[in-house]
Amino acid sequence: MKTTLSVIKADIGSIAGHIKPSEALIESVRDCINRQLGQLITDFYIGNTGDDVAILFCHEHGPGCTELHQLAWDAFICGTDKAKEQGLYGAGQDLLADAFSGNVKGLGPAVAEMEIEERKAEPFLLFTADKTDPGAYNLPLYLSFADPMHCSGLILSPKISEGFKFVILDVAHVEEDRIIELNTPEDTYDIAALLRDNERFVISAIYSRATGAQATAASTTRLHNIAGTYTGKDDPVLLTRCQGDFPATGEILSPYSIGHFVAGFMRGSHVGPLMPAKMGCSISYFDGPPVVSAAGFCVHNGKLTEPVDCFDHPYWDYIRDKVSRKAFDIREQGFSGPAMLHYSELEYGGIVDTMNKLEKKFSC
Repeated sequence: MKTTLSVIKADIGSIAGHIKPSEALIESVRDCINRQLGQLITDFYIGNTGDDVAILFCHEHGPGCTELHQLAWDAFICGTDKAKEQGLYGAGQDLLADAFSGNVKGLGPAVAEMEIEERKAEPFLLFTADKTDPGAYNLPLYLSFADPMHCSGLILSPKISEGFKFVILDVAHVEEDRIIELNTPEDTYDIAALLRDNERFVISAIYSRATGAQATAASTTRLHNIAGTYTGKDDPVLLTRCQGDFPATGEILSPYSIGHFVAGFMRGSHVGPLMPAKMGCSISYFDGPPVVSAAGFCVHNGKLTEPVDCFDHPYWDYIRDKVSRKAFDIREQGFSGPAMLHYSELEYGGIVDTMNKLEKKFSC
């Protein structure tokens, strides 16, 4: 059976700043979607990571379905209305258009979709991140699909050892999608050369070379490319199939133990370690640290199991302690040097006005 998995995520309002959406907001989104259950969609799940609401849809209409995207947009509008009613902060923040225009891509929400031929058992993971950008998934995906230090299947499984095709998007090229396709293992170093620049090159999909089946789908939205100004961090989503011809669940989760440094934190303008957080977590210290949650599912005949929280285990408590120390260490450096993003990433914010004013005071 062919099933389409679509996850669409947006910040549409939060309690006490950029902390967490209200229960009433989430319920208003749920009520809107429930009306289409069994008609347009076969199943759905709603969750939050930090101040973002993520909707996972199961349906049979393929990626980019206008009616499905319309449903997500309408649900976010319902949530925004509730946010305004409650006086929540940032109501409708990620909805950058006044009206729906056929596809939510380019309108603000993060989107990841893939159509799959369901296996007898179809496990997959939904990653949702807050206070960071799409490049945050670059290193974990590289390590999970190209490095036997994290993916032992690359040397133990004949099909996995055939490698994977990486589809990488140049997100600095805003006029149209600029894409390159590279294969492991022969292009491994070239892939690494691109992925070191998280703010420009982003993995959008990965495919098995043994079967041609799609393994991952990731959002690549850069909000400042759409709005022309800073409106919030991009807060990306990722779908990853696992087991069988793909890396095992543990091999996909393994790289998140690093707590690697990514863009994010306060005003999306700093650098911080990515913390693997429990589902439904809030945001706290310095509007951070950047967090990622992992919900595990199986899907069968278009129906989802209940989610399992992949980072709700004592091991990850240890990792969270390690990441907290890393966050504290870099935050001690404040605004100086690598503790903040490069100016090219800040040029959509108010610092431009300051620099323009100071430029006139320089003399030779």
